[in-house]
Amino acid sequence: MPAELSSKLKELLDTPVFITVATVQPDGSPQVSPVWVKRDGNDVLFSTTVNRRKTKNMERDPRVSIVLQPADSPYTYAEIRGEALMTTEGGQELIDELSVKYTGKAYADFNAHAATDSERVVVRVTPQRVLGSL
Repeated sequence: MPAELSSKLKELLDTPVFITVATVQPDGSPQVSPVWVKRDGNDVLFSTTVNRRKTKNMERDPRVSIVLQPADSPYTYAEIRGEALMTTEGGQELIDELSVKYTGKAYADFNAHAATDSERVVVRVTPQRVLGSL
């Protein structure tokens, strides 16, 4: 059953806060990446590419853990646990939207060499458990 995000956590996810996503490597060890984030209702969305290690990890084992901490309050945090659903549909649109949110620039202007390096993936995580103080 999905867990509900608090209104405070939703508000924070709507700002340019960085999240850290942990996936499970083939040997069981964690793989951790900082990423940009967007909230869609109660779901958390982030972007990656088809050739990244985290994508391969989520294809094999969709369990993820997401941690976020406000920059101005490092002892305040939330951990969101859930399973990743991935699609390439809307991938370019999401990275462009996130780039404007975080940098004020279109992704091609912010990171020209990576803008077309690989097909983009939209990762949607529906929270199954939310921990922490947000």
